[in-house]
Amino acid sequence: MQNNTITKLIAQALNLSEVSVGNTLALLEEGCTIPFISRYRKERTGALDEVQIAAINDENERLRDIQKRKETIVKTITDLQKMTPELQQRIDLCWDATELEDIYLPYKPRRRTRAQVAREQGLEPLAQLILMQRENSLESVVKRFVAGDVASAADAIKGAQDIIAENISEDERSRQQLRGSYRRTAIITSKVVKSKADTDEAAKYSDYFDWHEPLKRCSSHRLLAMRRGEAEGILRLSIDPVDDQECIDRLQHQWVRSNNMCGRLIAEAAEDSYKRLLKPSIETEFNNISKEQADDEAISVFAENLRQLLLGAPLGQKRVMGIDPGFRTGCKVVCLDAQGNLLHHEAIFPHPPVNRRMQASVHVQQMISQYHIEAIAIGNGTASRETRAFVEETIKDAFKSATVTPSVFVVSEDGASVYSASKVARDEFPDEDVTVRGAVSIGRRLMDPLAELVKIDPKSIGVGQYQHDVDQNKLKHQLDQTVESCVNQVGVNLNTASSHLLQYVSGLGPALAKNIVDYRREHGAFSSRSQLKKVPRLGPAAYQQCAGFLRIPGAKNPLDNSAVHPECYTLVEQMARDQRCSVKDLIDQKELRTRIDIRKYVTADVGLPTLTDIMNELEKPGRDPREQLEEFEFDSRVQTIDDLEEGMILPGIVTNITNFGAFVDIGVHQDGLVHISQMANRRIAHPTDVVKLHQHITVRVLEVDRRRNRISLSMK
Repeated sequence: MQNNTITKLIAQALNLSEVSVGNTLALLEEGCTIPFISRYRKERTGALDEVQIAAINDENERLRDIQKRKETIVKTITDLQKMTPELQQRIDLCWDATELEDIYLPYKPRRRTRAQVAREQGLEPLAQLILMQRENSLESVVKRFVAGDVASAADAIKGAQDIIAENISEDERSRQQLRGSYRRTAIITSKVVKSKADTDEAAKYSDYFDWHEPLKRCSSHRLLAMRRGEAEGILRLSIDPVDDQECIDRLQHQWVRSNNMCGRLIAEAAEDSYKRLLKPSIETEFNNISKEQADDEAISVFAENLRQLLLGAPLGQKRVMGIDPGFRTGCKVVCLDAQGNLLHHEAIFPHPPVNRRMQASVHVQQMISQYHIEAIAIGNGTASRETRAFVEETIKDAFKSATVTPSVFVVSEDGASVYSASKVARDEFPDEDVTVRGAVSIGRRLMDPLAELVKIDPKSIGVGQYQHDVDQNKLKHQLDQTVESCVNQVGVNLNTASSHLLQYVSGLGPALAKNIVDYRREHGAFSSRSQLKKVPRLGPAAYQQCAGFLRIPGAKNPLDNSAVHPECYTLVEQMARDQRCSVKDLIDQKELRTRIDIRKYVTADVGLPTLTDIMNELEKPGRDPREQLEEFEFDSRVQTIDDLEEGMILPGIVTNITNFGAFVDIGVHQDGLVHISQMANRRIAHPTDVVKLHQHITVRVLEVDRRRNRISLSMK
């Protein structure tokens, strides 16, 4: 019964059919992964995509958490012998976490409050008498409560008011009323801590030294910036309703029903309850809610940036030279074969202060010729522009008569230093130092960004903002899900993939990925997908989940190099038999495929969505969904921020996307910002409507703030 309720709630929340949600939950319960469900179980889900399936999974986990909380609450109230049929029904029907806590609040074990002390002094009956508001004079009544720790009538009344104030603060209607005021009118205010105002670390928060705006209009990036300033002790934040007195008046109107002494005492207790209990509690609540919403937005942007980065255009299997540029320490150069294996490495010193330019040029020429280098990847850090100019000059001088010369690309080196010091890098290159490993990472990123970047913690890749300020568990969950989605969308070469890449394949994980690599090392390359069944501990369930996402180029069965799942091989073979040809002929000859009426192959398990996917895959087996790589060159007029002038038109590369705009590398070692208002001649909802990560764009310099090292750009 509980499962049916959860299915119905998820379907309503996400505006999906109950059948689709129920079947998706059943598949998730069976251990199916999100990529597998979206790709190979379209008939059961009603062709839901990965985003919808992930939303169902997240909503299911949220509701399951609420269910567990309900069980704890019911047990606590039952143990207190205060459970009633009406209260049980309210808890059973409640699926809102905030409302549930409001129901529980009066029964919640509490610390020793002022009201609790007053109850222990026997003042609860007096508080109830005052709340009835029938007594015009309390003097004779109050005298009965002056005893023990209650020294006077004033103390008795004060204790009774403390009980009333706590009752008001725990009342659901009072809390909902104040929440309504916060939703409508709450203002977030940021002030600088005076002792920190003139410090260097405070300069970056100068925009928020005296800032206030409606909370509902405060963007996620501003909220996270202010909260970081608060965490660093530079800013003080507060969230308040626009009119405190109006909130107090509403409370008093709710609780005061007479004009006698009791009514006046309750009015005082209501004001005390607001200032001392209710307002701090609701402020904390809205602080947490706004932080959670800001986290979700920031994580969503980070995940989308990561997706675009991982799905960046690959050069493919080419012999590559990777260069990690530098001035004083020189440029570390590595030569890689088409599979990314390290063939050679050395350091060259073409720049000041060493200035062995001629020697470096000769060495680069020799390496290009000896290792048959087809492309050169240069990291985009310090000395990148100078190194590219040196390499291009070397190629131009040395290969004047050559019909084909190596192409030169500048590659983001964010996270390369993190990779080079990681256990993954040490395992791959135990005998090399960190500089060699970093240069290898730069070279491999050009060949296949996805295969290389999965080795690095996504938080170190440099495409998020405030990633250390958001909920770390949520961030990890979302980023891991994004990496898994990208890996399975592209597909993985079973015979060349590293264990780190394989672990993100649907149904595998670190242990099975290692077993696959070990099996490959011992038995040689896989010749068919069915060989996976021989890998230790890779059982039928894991095989079902992973097989369709693993590719074997040159396999005897051409379907092993496609996204067609092995469970559908017999169906494709039947199609081929019906056309009196082989599966290979079906793939190679379009006219054979056009004769197929897929409706004839519909079965109880395989419907038109899967059959359509199969036909698309036969057209281009194992196709890579990523775009082609393009060369890019910065404007030679600008090398540093001092070379910039307002009005300059420059080429740039989008390096990071946020809710408020995009950061663009224009080749001056400091990214400029294109604010969302400067991205198009029309109103846009989000920067991703206009740009993608690593997109080549043209920008105009609006303003250069050299003191704060800030560059404002426009795409208009």
